[in-house]
Amino acid sequence: MSVEYYRLWDLLNRRGLKKTSLIKLANISSPTLAKLSKGEVVTTEIINKICASLDCQPADIMEYIPDQKEDS
Repeated sequence: MSVEYYRLWDLLNRRGLKKTSLIKLANISSPTLAKLSKGEVVTTEIINKICASLDCQPADIMEYIPDQKEDS
């Protein structure tokens, strides 16, 4: 399973913001932004900061992608 953040990048784009704008806007670090860009794990605190700064819900910035099951 994984979480993908393409919705976050789409939202930023629609609002005319760059990924790096999120560092100041949401008060997150550069390494955290890198984790988001790579689809790596971030804490719910980070999700809270992003949602508060962008006035959105978690589903607006991320999507859960379940693992594909192999047929037996």
